[in-house]
Amino acid sequence: MTSNSSDRPRPGAGLLTVGETMALVTPATGHRLVDAEDFHLDAGGAESNVAAHVAALGYPARWFSRLGDDALGRRVAAQLGRRGVDVSTVVMDAAHRTGVYFKDPGSGVLYYRSDSAASHLSPADADLLALDGIDILHVSGITAAISGSAASFLDSAIGRAREAGVLVSFDVNNRRALWDPATAAGALAALARRADLVFVGRDEAEGLWGTERARDVRALFPDIPELVVKDGEVGATVFAGGLEIFEPSFSVQVVDVVGAGDAFAGGYLAAVLAGAPHEKRLRAGHGRAALTLQTTGDFIDERIGR
Repeated sequence: MTSNSSDRPRPGAGLLTVGETMALVTPATGHRLVDAEDFHLDAGGAESNVAAHVAALGYPARWFSRLGDDALGRRVAAQLGRRGVDVSTVVMDAAHRTGVYFKDPGSGVLYYRSDSAASHLSPADADLLALDGIDILHVSGITAAISGSAASFLDSAIGRAREAGVLVSFDVNNRRALWDPATAAGALAALARRADLVFVGRDEAEGLWGTERARDVRALFPDIPELVVKDGEVGATVFAGGLEIFEPSFSVQVVDVVGAGDAFAGGYLAAVLAGAPHEKRLRAGHGRAALTLQTTGDFIDERIGR
């Protein structure tokens, strides 16, 4: 699929996402880690979250990465599989462990990912990617930040997708704890310019590149075929060709914001696969994000809305 054909996906269009997923520990309620007594153990990773949202909306979704060949890695793969994500090509790495992170509601996230299996992704892994039946490759800036070899893997994966005519979707997803601001700004801008579809937060873009408004981000990246600038509870703007379309966010009672960006991307990409117009893509993203904002997990708690 080329960038100018994203409104007309092939029948059976599918999504492939690549990147690190870790075991995620979250309080069962919205309490802080120091106070909570009950916890959930789940699979958590930006790209696999997107795949799970797309699968939940009825489209084929595959996730590729490396997991430790350990209890946590096997649990992560099984949980994603139960959410409808194809994990058949994931590499189970006996030499390196599965990373772990903890959500502390109201105070952010604690990561324990040093030397994780995913940090050992390399260009050789990109050669394993099966692109038959894939219309969209979705990646994020996290992969570029976790290690040099993972950054090279990402570069190779994008190159393979572009050669195959697969649309490349890129979520900037800057993780400030992983690299210095100057390195991040340059690397993430370069990756964005290689993509057909880019997601970035307005405040995230301001921190990276000094752009204050959505239109400033567009001015910095005028040649990206489809650029989506998210502005939290305000809304999101898509720039595509000469189009500029804004859709306000849904009003919800927020429990935790972590994971909402992945949900937005999942809803949006499912709408791309459906061939929906840009207004509906934005609304689909907001709808999925609104559900995720009402739970402490990265993925939607099935009890929401019952």
